[in-house]
Amino acid sequence: MDLTGAAVIVTGGASGLGAATARRLADAGAVVCVVDVQTDRGQALADEIGGVFEVADVTDEADVTRVVEVASEAAPLRALVNCAGIGPPARTIDRDGNPHGLDQYRRVIEVNLIGTFNCIRLAAAAMAAQPPVDDYGSRGAIVNTASVAAFEGQIGQAAYSSSKGGVVGMTLPVARDLSSVGIRVNTIAPGLFDTPLLAGLPEPARMSLGEQVLFPKRLGRPDEYAELAYFLLTHDYINGETVRMDGGIRMGPR
Repeated sequence: MDLTGAAVIVTGGASGLGAATARRLADAGAVVCVVDVQTDRGQALADEIGGVFEVADVTDEADVTRVVEVASEAAPLRALVNCAGIGPPARTIDRDGNPHGLDQYRRVIEVNLIGTFNCIRLAAAAMAAQPPVDDYGSRGAIVNTASVAAFEGQIGQAAYSSSKGGVVGMTLPVARDLSSVGIRVNTIAPGLFDTPLLAGLPEPARMSLGEQVLFPKRLGRPDEYAELAYFLLTHDYINGETVRMDGGIRMGPR
């Protein structure tokens, strides 16, 4: 699917994987709607790439409805990349015997899983209203972000792994749901990436993480994620898949 002149929504687009993806899609000629809660960074990126910026909570129906409307006014909406996510660590029972906070667990599920589905359902409805772009009825494509934690969650990742496992689990059924309207759905499961989440670590710690990767022994780069996201959006015969992008790493318990 050619994204030239099409609107694409990128959630979590102000930094990290989302920002790299927004830049890659803009380079491909798409009109990118950057969605984030980081107002200054989001607006600056939208200005840089000639896109639009919307402050939105991905779990809020009214917010995402507005985002879809704004993106659709800019150009025909053809794609969505879900990068918004959070991952505060907490053990099921901490060292002092205190149970995991239920509100914290619920919030991670709301943002990472429910927020992803909220964006999918509302963006897909708008895509489905567009005329097809080819003889097979293609109308759009969606890429979600899971994590290798969906498969090998570490200590303290009960909430995060649950949410990302849910994203993996819904990929195929949502792709099946949307096949009737010509919308493909795929998911990327990144490993250890050089994003703001790891930026606060000392350099020796970052290098140590990179050494855990099978090959190449380094952290992944956001532009590498962006290239795969672009590939999945534009490759018309990849659908319903979750693609690990992790240098072959298999995470240990800690």
